[in-house]
Amino acid sequence: MFPELKEETRSLKVWKSQPLETINVALRNKRQKCFPLYFSFCFFFQLRRPLSQSLERLLITRFFCPADVALIYPQDPVLRMGSNLTASCWVHPDLGVHASSLFWTLNGQQVPSSLYRVLSPSNLSLTLVGLNASRQTSGDNLVCHNHKGHILAGSCLYVGMPPEKPVNLTCWSRNTKDLTCSWAPGGKGETNISTQYKLKYKLRWYGTEKECEDYRHARPYSCSITQDLHLFTPYEIWVVASNQLGRAASDVIILDILDVVTTDPPSGVSVSRVGQLEDQLSVRWEAPPALKDFLFQAKYQIRYRLEDSQDWKVMDDVGNQTSCRLAGLRPGTVYFVQVRCNPVGIYGSRKAGIWSEWSHPTAASTPHSERLMSGSCDSKSSGDSNSTLRRELKQFFGWVRKHAYGCSSMSMKLYDQWRVLMQKSHKTRNQVGKHRQCREEACPNTHTHTRFPRVTSCATQTNCKPFGRAGFVTDSIFVPGSPRG
Repeated sequence: MFPELKEETRSLKVWKSQPLETINVALRNKRQKCFPLYFSFCFFFQLRRPLSQSLERLLITRFFCPADVALIYPQDPVLRMGSNLTASCWVHPDLGVHASSLFWTLNGQQVPSSLYRVLSPSNLSLTLVGLNASRQTSGDNLVCHNHKGHILAGSCLYVGMPPEKPVNLTCWSRNTKDLTCSWAPGGKGETNISTQYKLKYKLRWYGTEKECEDYRHARPYSCSITQDLHLFTPYEIWVVASNQLGRAASDVIILDILDVVTTDPPSGVSVSRVGQLEDQLSVRWEAPPALKDFLFQAKYQIRYRLEDSQDWKVMDDVGNQTSCRLAGLRPGTVYFVQVRCNPVGIYGSRKAGIWSEWSHPTAASTPHSERLMSGSCDSKSSGDSNSTLRRELKQFFGWVRKHAYGCSSMSMKLYDQWRVLMQKSHKTRNQVGKHRQCREEACPNTHTHTRFPRVTSCATQTNCKPFGRAGFVTDSIFVPGSPRG
């Protein structure tokens, strides 16, 4: 006999009757539908006298109620993980099949006969202890077979857990046109049985409870409210998770749509060179058009990376302007740049706002360095000859980079002029080294008679005077526009 099944949750039925009686009840319920078909058959053929009992049973069991040939009890049970199940396979006596010849399979695998018990010539029970979670939400297949392997009856087992409280409920509004919320299942997130999530909301001080209807199939655990939205009015929003083993509700969040507005990424993003400055790129973009009629103060962020790298560098100090200059870049290198927007303070909202998605990557390359493109006699000696100039410029150039780096509103003229001066100085020195005759003995590792170039006026032109083993000397380098000294 079946042990009484304890109530697992409120959604489960409590079976207190004996199995054979329950099966008889099931048969009786089914025959309430089957016998009218049989009597209709008798009336249609105008049978004058009742059929024999065996013929009547044959017609009912084989033609009008074929499902009564065999039954599994209970049908499609829903159980908690770790619980036990006792199922029974009942076959109609007219089949002439003894229960001892039957066997069970679970998901196509035969269950050991040690778990069977013959209750009667037409009833075979099976006891499963410590059930594991169902392999799929559609359930596990428990099937009763005859001795030839033919399927007599089947049932689905749903073994899982009740849902836990949903967490991480967040909402945002794209351009104030809708309100989309997403969440995550509580705990490990797996109930192993079909579980429904419903997003519910209401106006905080008035209004009735409503349920979101536009669930996003492309994004699990999210829903969008697209109709009857109210600005300047707070909402109460929560999520309810439920299945046949129980239900759970998330914490209620309270928000105003104007506090969670996000927008489309900035459009028209362009990246270009800054003249021939080898370490700079200029970035320009357009403000999101969807919010042009709203009163707000936009904030922007820029991020960029090298072509052969996945590491992004983010610049947070862009402010509300729609252009920016990137400095301190590598010469002759391709960069990918993206921009995003945060509509802060829409109609006086004090919330931080929500960042938009990043714009599509835009690529551009910095100019090649003249020093890298021109040849030199010896890399070590060339580096030594330039070390003094670099040392003299290091402090000043570092100060300029510190204050001009990024996208502040500070004028870049001083920085640009100094970069042009330095690049042309290197270009002139490279031309000097390019025209002189370089021999192995003319380029020793150390030069004791080397004089370094200095910046003076633009009175004369540059000349190159090669020397022998003693080293080399260059005339003054003249940069157009430099002050006379």
